[in-house]
Amino acid sequence: MTSAGVVRNFVGGQFVESGELFDDINPVDGSVAARVHEADESIVDSAVRAARKALDGPWSRLGAPQRAALLRRIADVIEARFDEFVAAEVADTGKPVSLARQIDVARAAANFRAFADLVSATGLDSFLTELPDGRRALNYALRKPLGVVGVIVPWNLPLLLLTWKVAPALACGNTVVVKPSELTPATATLLAEVITEAGVPDGVYNVVHGFGAGSAGAHLTVHPGIDGITFTGESSTGSTIMAAVSPRVRPVSFELGGKNAAIVFADADLKRAVDTLTRSVFTNTGQVCLCTERVYVQRPVFDEVVAALAERAAALRLGRPEEAETTTGPLISTEHREKVLGYYRLAEETGAQAVVGGAVPRLGAGLDGGAWIEPTLWTGAGNDNRLLREEIFGPVAALVPFDTEDEAVALANDTSYGLAATVLTTDLDRGHRVAGRMRVGISWVNTWFLRDLRSPFGGSGLSGIGREGGEHSLHFYSEPTNVCVEL
Repeated sequence: MTSAGVVRNFVGGQFVESGELFDDINPVDGSVAARVHEADESIVDSAVRAARKALDGPWSRLGAPQRAALLRRIADVIEARFDEFVAAEVADTGKPVSLARQIDVARAAANFRAFADLVSATGLDSFLTELPDGRRALNYALRKPLGVVGVIVPWNLPLLLLTWKVAPALACGNTVVVKPSELTPATATLLAEVITEAGVPDGVYNVVHGFGAGSAGAHLTVHPGIDGITFTGESSTGSTIMAAVSPRVRPVSFELGGKNAAIVFADADLKRAVDTLTRSVFTNTGQVCLCTERVYVQRPVFDEVVAALAERAAALRLGRPEEAETTTGPLISTEHREKVLGYYRLAEETGAQAVVGGAVPRLGAGLDGGAWIEPTLWTGAGNDNRLLREEIFGPVAALVPFDTEDEAVALANDTSYGLAATVLTTDLDRGHRVAGRMRVGISWVNTWFLRDLRSPFGGSGLSGIGREGGEHSLHFYSEPTNVCVEL
């Protein structure tokens, strides 16, 4: 993958250099983590051609049991090289080592095993048909791969979200060309070594590095050899990709942004509620599409919840990712920090009160060149404020009081996004009732970031198109063919 801090493209089983390089910046201190070879149009074309060749070659002759065995082998090798993946993920993202170990890398191995199990056990429809004229026929469906799939993944959970797409794609017999974020190129490239070591044929997995417009991302989405695109990232980028593939009518699977709400009822277990909110607002420095940025609290407990959550926010420990005391890393880049700081300024301009945070911390110890920002909570902003309308993607939330259940539901649903919601209450009937009324892809009750990998995952509105997880992923990455045999 790397030598002397250099990250290369991976095409047809070989690491490939290019004429242009760019810096991979460590957001902890602003240092250069690696130099990355940017894929030009010819490298992207070679990657797509290599994927097509592999699709039509020996890979196509492997059955589901053989592919499942390879996926399990990939999981084994990830675990054998666990510390390498942790180091690569932390160098790119700056997140605490504990978070990378517990979530990102562990989940990567789990993704491959989950889809190996699923493709081994999932069947398709079959019908014995009897016609009025006495004829009989057997109809059964075959699952065929979609083809060469472009996989475009973001920087916040780069390995987790990459494997969440690559695992079902390979399980269904596809080949892939991966375009990781230019901010986090390392683990996608390290995975190329793992996939080769596991025995997957050359060309099944390819990686091209670069940016969006005018670079690898754009070259990939318009390439005529791509049969479908799966993308996780910003809603505006999803719109651009949709426009790019529309002339060729290629299928897309989009998991896009969120402006997720949490509703805290007065009957909630407040300690448990604040525990949940601390995680849902501040995990990964708020850089998770499922994070909560809007918190609606029933008026009798509003002040108590605000004070308790502010205390938790103030206690978060910003620091180097390898330090055991560190709970919170930097934002992904100083450019992204400028975007988030724009909302901090907006809060001041619109009269919202920062009950904690609201600035750039001074950490010293060589860290002030990093993309650090203070975890921040606001009160005094209404639902029409941009703080509650636009995805910020940082360690932030606005807290708003409400009086009735219907009001809370209306406030939570008053958004163009529709990814996730959290309902906090000890009234089980209310929990079921309100969760079911949320216009989102996933509703949590008294928890957050907990789900079965077989369950559907995705959003509506600006939050995406389609569902991933379990059989829902298989539906995108494969196409059924019906066979009808007269008996």
